[in-house]
Amino acid sequence: MNKVLGDADAAVALIPDGATIMMGGFGLCGIPENLIAALHRRGTRDLTVISNNAGVDEFGIGILLQTRQVRKMIATYVGENKEFERQYLTGELEVELVPQGTFAERIRAGGAGIGGFFTPTAYGTIIADGKETREIDGRHYVLELPLRADFAFIKAWTGDTTGNLVYRRTARNFNPMMATAAAVTIAEVEHLVEPGQIDPDHVHTPGVFVKRILQGVGYEKRIEKRTVARAS
Repeated sequence: MNKVLGDADAAVALIPDGATIMMGGFGLCGIPENLIAALHRRGTRDLTVISNNAGVDEFGIGILLQTRQVRKMIATYVGENKEFERQYLTGELEVELVPQGTFAERIRAGGAGIGGFFTPTAYGTIIADGKETREIDGRHYVLELPLRADFAFIKAWTGDTTGNLVYRRTARNFNPMMATAAAVTIAEVEHLVEPGQIDPDHVHTPGVFVKRILQGVGYEKRIEKRTVARAS
């Protein structure tokens, strides 16, 4: 099977309205810039997006929010996006906030085929409302269900044409887990190489999890909040 797509526009042509999409990244680090921009151009609507955060107003998932392409966000942190805040407070956007560790484990469980898990995180808070709770060895736990998606948009440093992926440093973040938890995983990579050019011991995501792969272009790699040292 040829997994290579010509560009991001060809990839998002596979995405129907109403799809659920996992999008890798932490802040603006390791986000699938090309796929998000292509989805914005295509205008696909009524999306449920599962991502650690919602980007910023002018970049990342933020551009999908500006054009009202996102119906629901499942995320852990959304504090850098004023349009997100506006849509949430006016009831235009459905939001499910998940503690970050729970978010990561729900995705991992989705990829591993686990039906759910008990965690003490969020017990006694509104996050636990309506969920099953249980006392185990004197401690209270909340049952959390796995997260899965129709599609996962993944960003990697290097990939080969069979879908094996290598991530670079903190850009790895949620990408490997999300690659396992979707029916169709689409990876964009900065360097696309031939099979055999990646040392098997260096592969982070095996190609068996990746359905489509493309060579990304023009990465901006914006810094969400730039902090510099004061001159001494």
